[in-house]
Amino acid sequence: MIEVRNVSKEFNGFHALSNLSMTIPKGSVYGLVGPNGAGKSTIIRHLTGIYQPDKGEIFLNGKPIFENPDAKSRIAYIPDDIFFFPNATVKETVDFYRSIYPSFDKERFKKLGELFNIDTKQQMRRLSKGMQKQAAFWIAISLRPEVLILDEPVDGLDPVMRRQIWSIILADVAENGTTVLVSSHNLRELEDVCDHVGIMNRGRILIERSLSELQGDVIKVQLALPDGAELPEGLNILHQSNVGRLKTLIIRGKSQDISECLKTASPFFVDMLPLTLEEIFIYELGGADYEVKDIIL
Repeated sequence: MIEVRNVSKEFNGFHALSNLSMTIPKGSVYGLVGPNGAGKSTIIRHLTGIYQPDKGEIFLNGKPIFENPDAKSRIAYIPDDIFFFPNATVKETVDFYRSIYPSFDKERFKKLGELFNIDTKQQMRRLSKGMQKQAAFWIAISLRPEVLILDEPVDGLDPVMRRQIWSIILADVAENGTTVLVSSHNLRELEDVCDHVGIMNRGRILIERSLSELQGDVIKVQLALPDGAELPEGLNILHQSNVGRLKTLIIRGKSQDISECLKTASPFFVDMLPLTLEEIFIYELGGADYEVKDIIL
């Protein structure tokens, strides 16, 4: 388990993280989402031990991560922009990681070679962006890490390879209890793989829950009311739009409670739908001045 306790970080007067706390359960796939500039990459660099917090603490299984080689040897990290030594071949890059990760599995690396089909004699810099990302996954998965941290992980990969990589990662989660943190703007894809979600904004975690809890706490309702009828009081409406007599409401609350409340208005038609992760993201951040606005050009 990873615990982040009241972490703050400042860069030249800019508060990148402000008293941030989060918990990533062991064996979970945790989706970290937020607008650009929310601080996602900054907290990821703290989780990997690259940055030291100005305040607060970060623990892996109860032990601090910063300047802790044992903790870092249990973590694999694939950033958005892959780093590699400029003239290193794929094989030389693999040998480097083998030297610092005692968990490197040579047999697994060999088996995965049939999937990735990359010439290990090639220089990393001569590979396409997509092939560089494949090489990074090939190495990271072969490390058999306890924690896998991914920043925009499958950007640049074709759909077949994306599905194949997620299949391997989720199998590791199920079979080995691997903990995965993934930060991505592709919320549709995160919805398919994550079981926990943290929504960040302005250096803080606004909401941190299981995905099922998030989807159960905010409901999309479409309904039509009789002429002159008003919506019942007591509904926590986050957003409302109308097309003719059809109203679309985004309501915070439990579906059963909302349904009972709406019955008092005797609607002609009611349909209750779960929100997608993208919709949850938009409406949860609506209170933080982050919503889709109508702009006249």
